Amino acid sequence: MAYRISVDTGGTFTDMVVLDPAGRLHIGKSLTTPDRIFEGMEGALAVVAGDLGISVPKLLAETAILIYGTTRATNAVVTKRTARTAFLTTRGFKDTLTFKEGGKHGPHDYSYDYPDPYIPRRLSFEITERVSAEGEVVVPFDEAQARQVIETLKARKIEAVAVSLLWSIALPDHELRLGALLEEMMPGVPYTLSHQLVPILREYRRASATAIDASLKPLMQKHLREMAADLRAAGFAGDLLVSTSVGGCQAVEELIARPIHTLKSGPAMAPVAGRAACAVERLGGNAIVCDTGGTTFDVGLVRDGGLVYTRDSWLGQRWLGDIIGTSTVDVRSIGAGGGSIAWLDAGGLLRVGPQSAGSTPGPACYGRGGDQPTVSDAALHLGYIDPGYFNGGRLALDAAAATRVITRLAGEIGRTPDETAAAIMTIANELMIKAIGEITVNEGLNPRESVIVAGGGAAGFNIMPIARELGCDTVILPRLASALSACGMQYSAIIFEATRSRFTDSANFDMAGVNRALAEIEAELAEFQRGLQGADGAEARVELVVEARYRAQVWELDTRLPLNRITGASDVAALAETFHQAHERVYAVRDEGSPVEFVNWKGRISISLFAPPPPPDVTASAHVPMPAALRPCYFVETGRAPTPIFRGAALQPGAQVSGPAIIEEPTTTIVVYPGLSAELSAAGNYILHCA
Repeated sequence: MAYRISVDTGGTFTDMVVLDPAGRLHIGKSLTTPDRIFEGMEGALAVVAGDLGISVPKLLAETAILIYGTTRATNAVVTKRTARTAFLTTRGFKDTLTFKEGGKHGPHDYSYDYPDPYIPRRLSFEITERVSAEGEVVVPFDEAQARQVIETLKARKIEAVAVSLLWSIALPDHELRLGALLEEMMPGVPYTLSHQLVPILREYRRASATAIDASLKPLMQKHLREMAADLRAAGFAGDLLVSTSVGGCQAVEELIARPIHTLKSGPAMAPVAGRAACAVERLGGNAIVCDTGGTTFDVGLVRDGGLVYTRDSWLGQRWLGDIIGTSTVDVRSIGAGGGSIAWLDAGGLLRVGPQSAGSTPGPACYGRGGDQPTVSDAALHLGYIDPGYFNGGRLALDAAAATRVITRLAGEIGRTPDETAAAIMTIANELMIKAIGEITVNEGLNPRESVIVAGGGAAGFNIMPIARELGCDTVILPRLASALSACGMQYSAIIFEATRSRFTDSANFDMAGVNRALAEIEAELAEFQRGLQGADGAEARVELVVEARYRAQVWELDTRLPLNRITGASDVAALAETFHQAHERVYAVRDEGSPVEFVNWKGRISISLFAPPPPPDVTASAHVPMPAALRPCYFVETGRAPTPIFRGAALQPGAQVSGPAIIEEPTTTIVVYPGLSAELSAAGNYILHCA
């Protein structure tokens, strides 16, 4: 067996996990280098290569598969650094991106302006054509007018084009002709056709997905090709895969063609790792997966041993941001990571995030020019971090700089530095608790019924008080928690999704149309599988899902199909009952007297080409280890006092640590708060008891 590498490039750190031929996992971390992503990857590779006693070129040369995840696409969309993109749509629908879905948080709050559309209105153009919902041509395609529009695009130096005609999902001919004209008149300029990318009902969601995908193509095509070329030049000759927003991975060429699937590709892998951790520890199939990095706090779910998907994923605040429109693993993100900046608002209240110090300049304690207090600075000042052992001692921290910025902030709010640092941690906790509540309580789930799987370099600072506040008794913090998403890639499969729109309801079910759509979906999934290299004989699992709702409802729920085909009234009734159960689980109510409407049909294929070997079967003997040292740490309950410090490398399975205490791993620190406890499991994960 050769090496297998997974890498996750975040806004602050690049995380790398390497599976060696003996089945052991190794972790490397380095600061992300945004200008040339391979430089950060090379730094992380050097850490692992050093542990293995080989050179970086030799490690790459002996690697069979490298899986890459990135936040580059997400950051580009959020910061509006995408290509200059034009939006082409049916005449009369120029404002689709402007109106969005018409909602607003706080309908009577006029303290902020209505958000701008993803593509400016001045770069939105109407095409003379119209197709009906039944696929009939109502207004013929005006090719002369379309050519005039494309000439305008050329004059305005458009770099990418998004084409989303109103009913192209019923008849794609007009979109296809526009694509041909773009290739003829603007050769080399990338474009996206909505019916090929996301053939679903809801014009805004389809238009938004198309606009985002097109705008990312110049950036992500350059980024992925450059990264691939750098890897090849450094000696890598294996298969290069990229993690996707559906919790799997695909060949890099597939993502170059559809870069929208790289959005949230890194965070989407954390639930995959969380699912594996729950299975190893035999702690059930329900988990809240929290990934606290340097820039963001990401939270996702595992339900009944499966990932949770959504088409309601927004970049930015709901209704104010931009909806992705494609199916993604349901992961919510907020700006509350280790690098999140603490600041005072106009009313003098202390806030944390969403601004982040990132990797450049980074928190003040990094000694790279940062001068704003962050969560990491607060943790260092409180004594939770050993400044000489951060990232295994590879990045020495400046404790004096951390204390300086915390003290300055303390003077502004009239508190002691210790109280100020503790307040920063508490506010960050509350933000994370709110994010967890949005994906659990707001969706009809009780957090008490789940374990928490915590990851990310900053996860150990505050996950125990967060779990206690939520009523979760148990937290799993994997030993490689600081690279949770990269670990998830080691367990991931190759996943592909196909979609068809076929509206019908349970009272007058279109059996022929639905079965035709399902057959087309399965054919597309099979074609994808046949095109994969090395997939012969690999285990493949197909799941069929429909987005359904009660009549007159606005939003749909994903409902798994009990059968691959609908052949009679009993099958329709079974499908409707499955929806009733899903609706009752989420909203605690079912309306059996209302017809069920079925909107979009989806198929998802998961192909497992590999799986890491199971952990060694080790019997854990309970014992209380001796601390390696004592260090003054501040806790609200006890004040600043000498606190036992344990080095993770010296702990054996079965070790039990009672708080207050600090457990130091090379790439993460676990704060065991007063009155709580932790133990090291036989599988090498930390089990935190928060009751």
